[in-house]
Amino acid sequence: MDLGLKDKPVVVTGGSSGIGLATARLLLEEGAQVAICARGAERLDKVAADFADTFGVDRVFAQAVDVLQEEQVNGFARAVEDRFGGAVALINNAGQGRVSTFAETTDEAWREELELKYFSQIRPIRAFQNMLAASGSGAIVATNSLLALQPEPHMVCTSSARAGIQNLLKSLARELAPAIRVNSILVGLIDSNQWQRRFEARDDKNQTREAWYADLAKNKNIPMGRLGKPEEAARLLAFLASPAASFITGAQVEISGGISRFI
Repeated sequence: MDLGLKDKPVVVTGGSSGIGLATARLLLEEGAQVAICARGAERLDKVAADFADTFGVDRVFAQAVDVLQEEQVNGFARAVEDRFGGAVALINNAGQGRVSTFAETTDEAWREELELKYFSQIRPIRAFQNMLAASGSGAIVATNSLLALQPEPHMVCTSSARAGIQNLLKSLARELAPAIRVNSILVGLIDSNQWQRRFEARDDKNQTREAWYADLAKNKNIPMGRLGKPEEAARLLAFLASPAASFITGAQVEISGGISRFI
């Protein structure tokens, strides 16, 4: 299927690792121009250099940005407009989960988590909204979590924030239509640097990565018997961001290997 993204500029936040990295690569393979941002400049520069070598320097733009800092996000938007003339899609992918129960979560931790989850969406959307609307095929896609609809007690703070973000995105789908479509994906357990760090901190250092991940999938009762791959989530993000999904807005698409318990 032709996603209709050839020579179209797409923005990916959190684009230097995990799902964001896989999404940026897939978009480039589809012929898009891609702007990525992330907090870590060193990793971001390496990713940008690798992409430029493979896909051409004229199709790649990268800038270190903390998405919680309004001026940095606005500066990134101006730079993208200068480089590519605008953007047709914004894929918001920054942020990760906080492991804590209600009893363990301090007021400060609540504030930090709510600020991260909300403003990692709000600031980029504000910064790119006019460009997306002017493109004629504007799209926003957020990487959200299954926790939004299926909370876990050991991630109470993140679950609450994720639910609020899902509500926000649903509201924006109506407010910004028809100029901009707004959708999200709800990810379950996806192989990432976060899980790699937990593997490296395992109690049994003799256990192989393959065995540790297999046990994790079994313990989490994932029907597919494994964690998802970043590129599997990337395919869904790219589709929803593209003109191929031109009549889809306000949707939340689960990608979890069947782990959800709700209808």
